[in-house]
Amino acid sequence: MAQTHVLRVPKLDLPSILAQQNPHIDLKLEAYEISTRNFLTAVSGYTQRALAEITHRKNAHVTEKNKIAERTQQVENETNACKVKELELIASTSAKPRIYRTTNTGVSIALEREREERKEAELSVAAFERQLASIKEQCALLDMEIEQRRVVVLNLQRERNRERSILNSYASKTSPELLECERRLHSAIEGIGKDKILVRFTHLDPAEPGREFSFVIDLSSKIYKGIVLCFSECLPVALIGLFTVPTTSPFLPTLPILVDELNQTRDVYTFIKQVRQAFVDLVTEDR
Repeated sequence: MAQTHVLRVPKLDLPSILAQQNPHIDLKLEAYEISTRNFLTAVSGYTQRALAEITHRKNAHVTEKNKIAERTQQVENETNACKVKELELIASTSAKPRIYRTTNTGVSIALEREREERKEAELSVAAFERQLASIKEQCALLDMEIEQRRVVVLNLQRERNRERSILNSYASKTSPELLECERRLHSAIEGIGKDKILVRFTHLDPAEPGREFSFVIDLSSKIYKGIVLCFSECLPVALIGLFTVPTTSPFLPTLPILVDELNQTRDVYTFIKQVRQAFVDLVTEDR
């Protein structure tokens, strides 16, 4: 059995991080979400395929079993009819033994034919019984396979729940430190909707420290996939896409220039710093 790789989050040294020139914490949330979606998709697909195959085999088995039961009942009815007819012929020949021995040779031929037909019917019944036993054995094998698949699905579900519990435990330990960083840096970055990031700043206006400055980065371009946002000077890019900023508060006149530069450099961290500085310059101009 392959060993399960457990993501271990390193311990954070908050004083050391804050002492850096550009403090950052990479939570790798995007990688976690992608891994979780892939895992859930794989489990769902595997379960659906297993259930479809089990249902198909079960239906085929029921159909074949019904056919064999009908054929068996037909053979039994024919056998019973042959037995009744044989008894009637025996009774008839016993009542008139002289006629049978002297004149009615056709009755003897009929009895011989009936015995042959009975023998053939018994052979057919034996063949059907062998087929029935074989089908029962196949059913037992299918039941074992179904049980094995159920065990596999339960194991996968337990493993997924265990990993989710571990990740939740790590998140519960990291959340207080993240909140402390946001409080000290007077900024916050969070996901809103699908493929959108909200960046908020405070304490930019000395006259009104609680005033909030924010903007939204839209990553929802159809060809934009695989970009990981991180708080570092390096931003890995898997596929080239188009950045857009649909909303800013307050409005920045220089925003289009900054967005064009972002699409050229692909440096989201530098873009966030530039927008923050633009907000600071806007406050200075207003005063």
